[in-house]
Amino acid sequence: MPAESAIRDDRATDEEWEVGVVRRETFSYTVRARCSQADAVALLSDLSRQEELHPLILRVRELPPRPGARASYAVTDRLELGPLHFPVTYQADVLLVTDDEIIVEARQQPGTTVRNHTRLRTEDGLLRIDVEITLAAPAPLFGYAFRQARAAHLGLASRLGDVLDRLSDGGPITG
Repeated sequence: MPAESAIRDDRATDEEWEVGVVRRETFSYTVRARCSQADAVALLSDLSRQEELHPLILRVRELPPRPGARASYAVTDRLELGPLHFPVTYQADVLLVTDDEIIVEARQQPGTTVRNHTRLRTEDGLLRIDVEITLAAPAPLFGYAFRQARAAHLGLASRLGDVLDRLSDGGPITG
């Protein structure tokens, strides 16, 4: 159930707070692949390698890391609204990368953030990748933004297992 912020959330940026009520919702998915944890971490923590994996991404440009980030990127997506197609560029920061966890946060005006928290572990001889996506956006934009984010990330999820399997066999991201 979507939650509305009636009081200031310390995790929200000042920009998010200024535009009014911020709605926040989370969805998750799990992918299993036969690859090493290191290969999965390398792919998932390097956004420049995801242009062909993520269904909306048109291009990714690496930026100097923002304070507190391990890496920062300008990412351009191709969004659709009815018959209209338009590019949108946002900033994404890789905040944490360990052997079993990755956190990436993307921000776009006005006050929209997508936080991707990925956890990896071996289970029954396969790599299990659990991804939790949390989107926060001003209430008037929330429905559209959430539908786009969920469709894009579930599209990525449907490709990820095969891509990681190919990488473990020495193949390319695209098949």
